[in-house]
Amino acid sequence: MIRVNAIHPLLQVERGTLSGAKCRLLNRSSKHIHQRCAASVLTWACSHCAPVSVTPYRQYRSKAHSSQLTLAQMNRILKANEYSYKVHEYDGRNVSSVLGFDSNLLASNVPVEDRRSAATCLQSRGMLFGVFDGHAGYACAQAVSERLFYYIAVSLLPLKTLIDIEEAVENKRPVFPILHWHKHPNDEVNTAGGKLYFSSLRTYWRELIELAGGDQTGTEAALANAFKRLDNDISLEAQLEHRDPFSQYTPLRVAISGSTACVAHVDAVDLHVANLGDSRAVLGVHNHDGTWTAQTMSNDHSAQNPEEVKRVLSQHPKSEEKTVIRHDRLLGLLMPFRAFGDIKFKWSSGLQNSVFETRAELLSGIESTKSLLTNYHTPPYLTAEPEINYHRLRPQDKFLVLATDGLWEQMHRQTVVRVIGEHLTGIRLHQPLSGLSLTLGQMHILLAERKAWVSSGFDHHNTATHLIRHALGSDEFGKVEHSRLSKMLSLPQELARMYRDDITVTVVHFNPQIIQAHYKG
Repeated sequence: MIRVNAIHPLLQVERGTLSGAKCRLLNRSSKHIHQRCAASVLTWACSHCAPVSVTPYRQYRSKAHSSQLTLAQMNRILKANEYSYKVHEYDGRNVSSVLGFDSNLLASNVPVEDRRSAATCLQSRGMLFGVFDGHAGYACAQAVSERLFYYIAVSLLPLKTLIDIEEAVENKRPVFPILHWHKHPNDEVNTAGGKLYFSSLRTYWRELIELAGGDQTGTEAALANAFKRLDNDISLEAQLEHRDPFSQYTPLRVAISGSTACVAHVDAVDLHVANLGDSRAVLGVHNHDGTWTAQTMSNDHSAQNPEEVKRVLSQHPKSEEKTVIRHDRLLGLLMPFRAFGDIKFKWSSGLQNSVFETRAELLSGIESTKSLLTNYHTPPYLTAEPEINYHRLRPQDKFLVLATDGLWEQMHRQTVVRVIGEHLTGIRLHQPLSGLSLTLGQMHILLAERKAWVSSGFDHHNTATHLIRHALGSDEFGKVEHSRLSKMLSLPQELARMYRDDITVTVVHFNPQIIQAHYKG
């Protein structure tokens, strides 16, 4: 996600065609509206970057018609990063409330700024799922996707287990893993920060031992503590020297970039969702009448949330009321009001000047570090404290969708749940026609649609892939058009970001039998 115009200014053209006497160009990073006459090449510039030239979509569209992607090509693109995992059964029975999950990531930015994670807690209980949307680069999202679950797992461990782990590390004995990761081979892995990351994590669990807080911490407190502690460690690490100034993962670069996070912890019938920013979690509920309902499990932390605006304004003097939020952005620049990293919105002026001046070699090409943000008077303006929602799972709760805002920009949450629900129940393929009030013509159309669906050539097994396919290719009637999907998947690199963001989706499938048994027990 490109959000800070001081770092990555980009154009977005409202969905449609770049044609006509005038084009309404929307700078996605600052939401400034520009009116420019359309010509063969549209040029845009801002105070932070060189002019950007954009070839009109009409030229690309004419090329796309002559080289439309085949079904096999579309499947290959859509399935490149898909991942599915089924929870193992014990003695022939699945004893987890989670049946498994499907996940996928479709890039728009180059390099992609979204990340995802999934893991089983081995020394505590439950499973963790998360999606992370980076901005001003991918470094922070990468670090958070690799580190946050360890902080959560450590926060959930009982005191005795923490002591056993510390004694094993101190005496250089093997330590039993605390997480079992579920990763796609294409998921990025950063090995450069291993020692530093482990050192910070160990310091954290030592403090938990000293405070003897492990046994008293509930899941909600553990999630909140893990989020805040990781962000604090990212900030502290950025103030240290680093021996490889050219690495994209230097602590300072991680801290300057930022990331939202939406994380779910599932333990038996207890579902906790911890959220920072504008990624979302939605629960798919199957009603008794066969319909589907989308139950919101997270709130956006942006200018579109009045409660969040009230919270931000309450933390700063009345004199800053008109400058803290401008153009629906924090200080006129940042869309999410909660995020990891983004030290430009958190550090004091003195600390920024001290670190940035003495570490100039690490900041080559990052223009935003050359001066303080405008109207920067009473930091911090940004927090990494998550909003946490709890839900007790019921047999009718069939799945949970975690997705970055690239999906929600394309689909309403109710549509998301309906598309997955119908996919899982096979309504489009298996619903008897005898119970429907259809004319002969309507019945013929429905049968033809089902036949086309079966013979479409699309692989429908992964629900996350199914959802992305609908998000990009559905027409106004909810049917996937091959030509529409082909255009969205074959947009040139320099144009793709104008029509969609990175899209990352994880669909967690629940086990209704185990959930029902829990209530009976």
